[in-house]
Amino acid sequence: MSIAILGAIFAIGIGVGMALSSTATFNPENVASREVIDRSAPNAELCIQYGASATVTDMRVFVTYNPFNVYVTQPSIRPGCVLRRNNWSILEQKKLVTSEEVRQCKNRMNTFGYTGDLGSSPEIGCIYQNEAADNFFLNQPGTVGPRPETDNF
Repeated sequence: MSIAILGAIFAIGIGVGMALSSTATFNPENVASREVIDRSAPNAELCIQYGASATVTDMRVFVTYNPFNVYVTQPSIRPGCVLRRNNWSILEQKKLVTSEEVRQCKNRMNTFGYTGDLGSSPEIGCIYQNEAADNFFLNQPGTVGPRPETDNF
């Protein structure tokens, strides 16, 4: 089971890495800048005011056990928005989530994210923030510590 999870994480990493590996330009074909992602978010002004723009990656992982293999679908990447926990009332006012969905999401200490315009049947989900994930782009050279392959002088 852990091999399947590691395989899925590896596949997601490859998909996201390929999507963001091109050079930064300011056109819709290249989303390697925060400004392009912010402008592409559904309900961009509302999203930036009450949450954060995001890229949403949808993919499926199929695992066979005899023989053991992991198959991954082509990832689909589209703009989305993650709302801050104190702004869920926006979704309730628009009758996009029920009070029961809000209660369940709040009990799990999660938040809501969505894709699509809030005015025309968006896809809304209770999402979990993975606080164990690191942004290795923020690490400054020399602060991470030596890599094992550089220890052998």
